[in-house]
Amino acid sequence: MASKQHPEADVYREFLIAVLLHNEAVADRLGLQPVDVAAAILLEMRGPLAVGAISEELGLPSASTTRLIDRLEKAGYARRVRGERDRRTVTVELVEGGMDDYYAACEASRRHLDAISAHYTPEQVPVLLGLFTRVGEAYRSATKELRENPS
Repeated sequence: MASKQHPEADVYREFLIAVLLHNEAVADRLGLQPVDVAAAILLEMRGPLAVGAISEELGLPSASTTRLIDRLEKAGYARRVRGERDRRTVTVELVEGGMDDYYAACEASRRHLDAISAHYTPEQVPVLLGLFTRVGEAYRSATKELRENPS
C-alpha cells in the first residue's frame, strides 16, 4: 500500500485527482469536454495555432481535433481562420471575449488559490513555478511514451 511506504505519493495523487476533477467540473459548467477546455487554454497561452499543432499538443488524432474545434466554434470560444496566401492552411484562434465564461467558471478556484499565496514568500514563488514547469514536462514526456509505445 503506497500510503504506508510513501505518503508523499498519496499527497501528490490527491493533488492530481483534485486538478482533474476541477477541470471536469469546469468543462461540465461550460458544456464542453475536458480536452476542449485544455485546447482553449492552449490557444489563450500560445495564440492562434494550426490544427496540426493542436493535435500534436493534445496528442489527438486529426479527426478528434476537428471535432474538438467544431465544439469550440459552436460554443463561441474559437474560430477557424484560413490562410491569406494559402487557403488550405487553417489556424484556430480564440474569439474576442471567448474565454469570459471560462473565467467565470474558474472564479472559485482563483479565490481559493489566491488564499494559498499568503503561505509563501516572494522568494519561494520561483521554486514553485520551477516545480510546476518540470512536473508539466515530465507528464508530457510520459504521455508521449504511453502513446508511442502502447502495450
